[in-house]
Amino acid sequence: MYLATGTMQVIIDERADEAQRKALATVLRGGETEEAKTHWWVYRAMSTTVHDPIFKPIDFEVDIERRTARVSIPALLESTGRPILSPATREQHRVRIDIPNGIEFEIAEIGSASTKAAGLIGLDLNDSYGQFNVVRHSGTGVVHTRP
Repeated sequence: MYLATGTMQVIIDERADEAQRKALATVLRGGETEEAKTHWWVYRAMSTTVHDPIFKPIDFEVDIERRTARVSIPALLESTGRPILSPATREQHRVRIDIPNGIEFEIAEIGSASTKAAGLIGLDLNDSYGQFNVVRHSGTGVVHTRP
């Protein structure tokens, strides 16, 4: 039994055709995942409210090694990511999380992120936690690429 009151809404690039939209919505809601094997499944299990998907243009850039990212979804979301700066030197500070048996990723670069989102799920986060990683999932969980 999972007790949760979260809210979820999937955003899919409008360039996806109907079959892709259906498949992406299913995957992003944990529908192609064994129980508790990916974070998508966990997000869905924690959400008692699941809104219909939104289809909008998504402009996205990321450089994991440099810990920079930008995503823009017109009239809905603007988000940027950057490296953490050392409070002592103001130089970039590199932090990584390595989870060999996790349900999200194998390794992530950590940074700082700012996000403003409108719509049914609003956000206004300034210089909060940011994470840069490659997501490789199958229906049975993370696809491990490292020994």
